[in-house]
Amino acid sequence: MKKERVSIGLINPKSASNVGSVMRAAGCYQADQVLYSGHRYDRAVKMSTDTKKVSTTIPLIHIDSLGVDTLIDAVSPETKIVCVDLIQGATPLPGFSHPDNALYIFGPEDGTIDQKLVDRADFVVFVPTIGCMNLAASVNVLLYDRLAKSARAFAGDDLICQSKDINNNVKVRV
Repeated sequence: MKKERVSIGLINPKSASNVGSVMRAAGCYQADQVLYSGHRYDRAVKMSTDTKKVSTTIPLIHIDSLGVDTLIDAVSPETKIVCVDLIQGATPLPGFSHPDNALYIFGPEDGTIDQKLVDRADFVVFVPTIGCMNLAASVNVLLYDRLAKSARAFAGDDLICQSKDINNNVKVRV
């Protein structure tokens, strides 16, 4: 079985709470890494909301530290680039087939993905909502869609027992 590799790319995120929530989603959905560009997050990081401390197991990497100019340049050449934003001509997420190895690029909370990055993408998708979602919500929806369309979607009680906290002892009675 081929190992999937899932990377999340954030363009100049401004909110530490959104990045913290993205990290939590990355942990829940087993992403391999979160990359980000820009410097706004670095100024806001002191107010992080990575409540599960996912950043200790999933790398959160500023692309400047890799010596590259774009998020695309931070992943291997065989990685498929998927831009996720409200962009005219994009494919609705429910009809999208996720590649095994992907970098999902999300625009900043107060902007969009640069045309040059969109032009380099293998795919451009959007979540068909009325209005735009919060950055972290968009990442959660995208990663959930990827999971729902995979073999991992058919997990059972073992995963539930592994994932729930000690305060949850509720069971379905038949």
